[in-house]
Amino acid sequence: MEALDRRIVSLLAADGRMSFADLARKVGLSTSAAHQRVKRLEERGIITGYRAVVDHAAVGLPLTALVSVVPFDPAAPDDIPERLEHIPEIVSCWSVAGDENYVLLVRVARPQELEDLLARIRTEGSCSTNTTVVLSTPWEGRPVEVPEEPV
Repeated sequence: MEALDRRIVSLLAADGRMSFADLARKVGLSTSAAHQRVKRLEERGIITGYRAVVDHAAVGLPLTALVSVVPFDPAAPDDIPERLEHIPEIVSCWSVAGDENYVLLVRVARPQELEDLLARIRTEGSCSTNTTVVLSTPWEGRPVEVPEEPV
């Protein structure tokens, strides 16, 4: 990926609603050239989408937790993500190295909903859980600075 494309990705990661005119000005291109570059980055799968940043407490989901999961039977197929993907309270699922197989990011309204969700995860995922409740979020979702050169 060219340095110019890396700069475009960094700028859009910081502000996905940046206009093509502003983007073009910041990278030294015409508006149409910036638009074409962004379109190619999307077609190549480098830019995969745009999202709104939501205040979860304001929409009724103030409780955030990280749930580590380990299958009851390590010899069983590794299909926990597929078994849990239909549960809307699970926002993210990461395969991890360490004692756990996956870490889930979940958001719910109340502690009782978290307790009910954990029971569903254990049953439907056929796994044990270890839960960490988030007390506060000083920051999250910080845009990644794309390095000028690949490492």
